[in-house]
Amino acid sequence: MASLDGASGMGGSPEETELSITLTLRMLMHGKEIGSIIGKKGETVKRIREQSSARITISEGSCPERITTITGSTDAVFRAVSMIAFKLEEDLGPGDGAAAGTVPVTLRLVIPASQCGSLIGKAGSKIREIRESTGAHVQVAGDLLPNSTERAVTVSGVPDTIIQCVRQICAVILESPPKGATIPYHPGLSLGTVLLSANQVRG
Repeated sequence: MASLDGASGMGGSPEETELSITLTLRMLMHGKEIGSIIGKKGETVKRIREQSSARITISEGSCPERITTITGSTDAVFRAVSMIAFKLEEDLGPGDGAAAGTVPVTLRLVIPASQCGSLIGKAGSKIREIRESTGAHVQVAGDLLPNSTERAVTVSGVPDTIIQCVRQICAVILESPPKGATIPYHPGLSLGTVLLSANQVRG
């Protein structure tokens, strides 16, 4: 158990302790982004799963937005995020011969509201530090996502800066677990939609 003591004190390096932690990252994506990540016959998402060793699930549904959940060791999750960022840049960038890694990409993370305070920091100090050290643009939504206790955190920048930024956001999240119960956001799951789809099934 000595390694645990080292990890909680100043002894173990953060990189060593992070590898043994299981991290779950949820991202909100539009149809085009989902199509890019899934690829033809699911080939792209299969390749990302295999190469990153992360478990990746994409919520079902015909609504314009869906949730992509990435679970695994922190290392596997960061590898998957990196591959997703570069894939979005490749498919959704301007495509006019711009060099890889130079086109801004936007990822929207879904984070329990109780953790957003730690991410913002006192008077916005933490989020400012993340912006300055990574060069990425980070925005924490003021409102909760519908029917949930989660907020969207939008991260924009070229893939490399996004990856650094997501790493820092995850470090903050791992240090401050969510307080109380989290009601996860499900896109398009408003009462009207549920009733409508139920009627369509009967018809």
